[in-house]
Amino acid sequence: MPEKLQVLILCTANYARSQKGERLLRHPAGNRVDVVNAGRDPTSVKLLAIEALQERGIDMSGHVSDLRSQYLDRKFDFAITACYNVAESCPVIPGRAKRIHWSFPFPAAVEGDENARVESFISVGDGAEE
Repeated sequence: MPEKLQVLILCTANYARSQKGERLLRHPAGNRVDVVNAGRDPTSVKLLAIEALQERGIDMSGHVSDLRSQYLDRKFDFAITACYNVAESCPVIPGRAKRIHWSFPFPAAVEGDENARVESFISVGDGAEE
């Protein structure tokens, strides 16, 4: 069996975009990919992000925000930056990682009623900017 691909998904606060990116990649990839996510300045995972994935049948309850430095000794095949801020401020990625920038819109910035806010978290990653 081939070795699993190692993937790191980075974002600034690690509370929505990178969390969702990990779960969306992990879900269809099964045991072929080992994917983790982390933030430059992690906070706590947003409840709306957890609810958004539950809408898709993916459970991420119990997820925590990890600090990028936790993974400095790990070798990755791919490092995906999920926002422009982190793409510019994290120039060093451990190992031979191929960098991919896949900027997800910032769901926490959406204003409006509860339905609009939930929908913003659900749609993150559906049409990421190149």
